[in-house]
Amino acid sequence: MNPLELQHYLDTLVQKKLYLSTMIWGPPGIGKSSIVAQIAQHSGIEFIDVRLSQLAPTDLRGLPVPDNGISRWFPPEFLPQTGQGILFLDELNMAPPAMQGVAQQLILDRRVGSYTLPEGWFVWAAGNRKEDRAAVFDMPAPLANRFVHLEVTPDFDSFKAYALNANVAEQVIAFLSFRPTLLHKLNPQHPAWPSPRSWVMASQLYQAELDLAPVVGIDAAAEFYSYTELYQTLPDFEAILRGEGANLAFPSEPGARYANTIGLTLRAATADSAYQAFCWMAAQAPTEWVQVFIADLMRQLRLKGQIGAFATYVQGDAQLQAFFQAYQRMLA
Repeated sequence: MNPLELQHYLDTLVQKKLYLSTMIWGPPGIGKSSIVAQIAQHSGIEFIDVRLSQLAPTDLRGLPVPDNGISRWFPPEFLPQTGQGILFLDELNMAPPAMQGVAQQLILDRRVGSYTLPEGWFVWAAGNRKEDRAAVFDMPAPLANRFVHLEVTPDFDSFKAYALNANVAEQVIAFLSFRPTLLHKLNPQHPAWPSPRSWVMASQLYQAELDLAPVVGIDAAAEFYSYTELYQTLPDFEAILRGEGANLAFPSEPGARYANTIGLTLRAATADSAYQAFCWMAAQAPTEWVQVFIADLMRQLRLKGQIGAFATYVQGDAQLQAFFQAYQRMLA
C-alpha cells in the first residue's frame, strides 16, 4: 500500500478501537514513523516512540529490585502508566534476538516483567526489509504470527499531498513531479541518497541556499539544479493570478509544465486568484494538465478554507461548470 492508504488503514484501527498488534514494513526514509505520529496527533492521543535497536533487554523489562526476599521488576519511565495512545516500537527487527524476545512478551501479552500496558494503548511496530540492505534479524515465527502485517512502498502522489501542505519548496515538488523515480532511490554505495525524508531535508537546504548533495546525493542534486534553470522560462505567475495572463502561453516543455502547474497551485492563496489561475489554465493548457492543476488546487483551497468561495466563482461561469462536470465524471 502507499503512505496515504497506510494512514487511512491505521486511522481506522484507532477510530474502531481495534487493539491489534500491527507491524509496518517498508524501506527507510518513506515516513513510517511520521505517519504513526500524525495518526496520534490527529486522534488526540499520546505517542511514545521506542527505538528497540538502541535498548538492552533490561531497558525494556526494567531493573530487578529486592522486596522481602523477592525480586520485583521496576519498569522504565518511558512505558505508559495511564491514558490512551500508541506505543510505537520502531526498528523492531533491527533489535537483536534477545531484545525481540523481551519485546515479544509486551506485544503478545501486553505486559513485561511486573509491568502491564494500560487499556486504551495500541502496540504498533515498524521495520525495514532484508532487501532494503538494513542490518535486520529474522523475526521469530510466533511473534510474526501475532501481527497485522502492513507493507508500505514509496508513492509520489502521497508525498505530493504531504509536501503541498508542509512548506516543501515548490521547486522540489515540481522536480519530483517531472522525475518521480528519484523520490526514493536507495544507493548502498553512498550515505546520501534520495528518499521522501531526504527530499524534505533538501527543501530546507535549498531554501537556505545550501547544497542539496549531502542529503540526496551528487547525481540527484545535479539533476535538480539543472531542472531549476527552467524557472527562467516560466510565464509571469503574478500577472496570471491578477487575471492579466491572456497573452501568456502555457509552456511546451514537459518539465516547465510541471513547474508552471505547481507554481500556480502554491501561489493561488485566495478564491479570486485561484479562479484567475483556473481560467488561464482552462484557456491555455491541455485538458490533462488542467486536471492535474485542479486536483492539487482543490486540496489547497480546502486546507485554506477557500473552497466555498471558489465554488461561488465557478457557479457564475458556465464554461468552467462544464469543465468541472466533465472532470467529476472522469473521476467517477
